[in-house]
Amino acid sequence: MSQRTRLYEGKAKILYTTDDPALCVQYFKDDATAFDGLKKGIIEGKGIANATISSRLFRLLEEQGLKTHFVAQLSPNEMLVRRVTIIPVEVVVRNLATGSLCKRYTIREGLAFRDPLVEYYYKDDALHDPLIYPDHLIAFGWVTDAELQTLREMALRVNRILSAFLEGLEITLVDIKLEFGRLADQILLADEISPDTCRLWEKGTQRKLDKDRFRQDLGNVAETYREMLQRISGADQ
Repeated sequence: MSQRTRLYEGKAKILYTTDDPALCVQYFKDDATAFDGLKKGIIEGKGIANATISSRLFRLLEEQGLKTHFVAQLSPNEMLVRRVTIIPVEVVVRNLATGSLCKRYTIREGLAFRDPLVEYYYKDDALHDPLIYPDHLIAFGWVTDAELQTLREMALRVNRILSAFLEGLEITLVDIKLEFGRLADQILLADEISPDTCRLWEKGTQRKLDKDRFRQDLGNVAETYREMLQRISGADQ
């Protein structure tokens, strides 16, 4: 399938049109950013790792009956996806406390919640993706009451499925950032699911297996992405 024009370029991905107006090619870059773009770098092999991990996890979710934008993996760092209208909200599901949550409320890192905590953030780089109340989403007309319920239910279901899958790989899903899009009257899971959008800790050691290695200068960043690629993509081989 031929690529035509660049639709959008973000920090980690580029979207291209195809000869089918209903489909796009999502190209994963090796570029890495943190702290709203204040920290930038290149992680060799990140694009391939994230595209392949995302493809594997989207297929897993589709097998479990979740609707996603994923169609196929075209190349090591490209996914063919359905063209959706992205809802301007990031849905974050947290199983353990870490990151901005600990800073915001001075909660100790690693605190396990009785039930997963769901948060919503407004997708706007200029505003630094602020935390937003669910009622705001409805008041501002970004989602309907029914859509908000769908977002929450889908996010929690994604969290349950991926937590169980990763548990089998001796990995804890600490938290996950999800994005959704509209296609006609459906809401589909979109964007990516990767070490860029999840926090992943090795069971027992709590070794960080995600983008926090880049954020926190923990070293072995590219090696960790390659490790996650091998562990997740090879899980059923």
